Amino acid sequence: MTKAFRLIASTGIHKGDREYQQDQVALISHERHNGCVLGVVADGMGGRSGGRKASDQVMMTARQLFERYSPETDDPAAMLKSMVEEAHIVIRLTAISAEQEPHSTIAAFLINPRGDCHWVHAGDSRIYHFQGGRLTHRTSDHSYVQALVDRGELTEAEANNHPHSNILVGCLGTESDPPITTHMIAQLHPGDTLMACSDGVWHYFSPTELASVVESLSPREATEFLIEKARTRARGGGDNLSLVIVKIEALVEEKKTVQGMGMGTHPSVPAGATSKA
Repeated sequence: MTKAFRLIASTGIHKGDREYQQDQVALISHERHNGCVLGVVADGMGGRSGGRKASDQVMMTARQLFERYSPETDDPAAMLKSMVEEAHIVIRLTAISAEQEPHSTIAAFLINPRGDCHWVHAGDSRIYHFQGGRLTHRTSDHSYVQALVDRGELTEAEANNHPHSNILVGCLGTESDPPITTHMIAQLHPGDTLMACSDGVWHYFSPTELASVVESLSPREATEFLIEKARTRARGGGDNLSLVIVKIEALVEEKKTVQGMGMGTHPSVPAGATSKA
């Protein structure tokens, strides 16, 4: 970035109406490179222990690869792809000791100090890019209903309420290699907001609603509001919820600035198709 910016961010997680938590979320600031940030959401599946083990493996792999990552010399897209591939392999190995076959989604975005952003996803956890209160781009789910939407057989609204909306056609931990879909934002600007979340969050909101919330509220307020509203709309039948929101803001009249971007964080809120229970 040519000017000094800051990142305002928050994470949120809640078990919803489930008996146990299988989601995981993390927002990590690089120890050696100021302004280099990784946001990750993982939605685990596979029984009480299997799903949590799977999402834990995603987080462990993400932290290890991000710790070794250098924005000055490494390829960000290649690092994110390796994150998916390596987590998939480890999850497959943990299946031996799990009572059900463990699987997980992943939605991860990387912001470099120079302001470029890269993301990767597999499954139906999503990443949204909002700009000025409007949706600019979002990930496309690796799901049965998304395939129907892509073929013009369903609308987005119909897909959200389809009886098979929980069927994934690709994720981590299956016999087949996971789908790996990447995206790049060449330059982030003030007014941009990134949000990664599990389906326990996005299922209950339209893109317009999400854009309005993240535009009008701080990241911490937005995470709290979205979790509370999703739980209300779920009416006692809600899934685990996890999300991370990052806003880009300009530094105004700062005489002394550090190269790159500083991050403000807030505490988190108290082969074949795969079916998400």
